[in-house]
Amino acid sequence: MSNEQTHPLHIKDKNIIDSLITKDKPDDIDFINLARLINRYTNFPGEIEIKNDIEKTLKFWKISKNELFSKTRNIWDKSFRPSNTNKELIGSGFDTSN
Repeated sequence: MSNEQTHPLHIKDKNIIDSLITKDKPDDIDFINLARLINRYTNFPGEIEIKNDIEKTLKFWKISKNELFSKTRNIWDKSFRPSNTNKELIGSGFDTSN
C-alpha cells in the first residue's frame, strides 16, 4: 500500500496551480496563491503532480521559493487583505508578522 495521499483540497488547488503555471506576469494574488500552495504541500505525503506543477511555475516565473516568500511578506506588509472574492485566502495560515 502506498503512503501517497490525495489532499482534500486537490481539485480546488489543481485549478489554482493550472491557472498560475501559464501566467506571464503574475499579480500579487498570484504570488500569494503560489506561496500558499507551497506551504500546504511541502510536507504533505503525496500530491506529486501539484508539487511538480509548483516547481514548474517557479521556474517559469524565474523566482526561487525564498524570493517568492520574501515578495509575499512584502505584499502582506503593504496591507494586502483578501477581498470578498478571495475567501479561500482567509485562514490560509499566512503569518504576516516579522
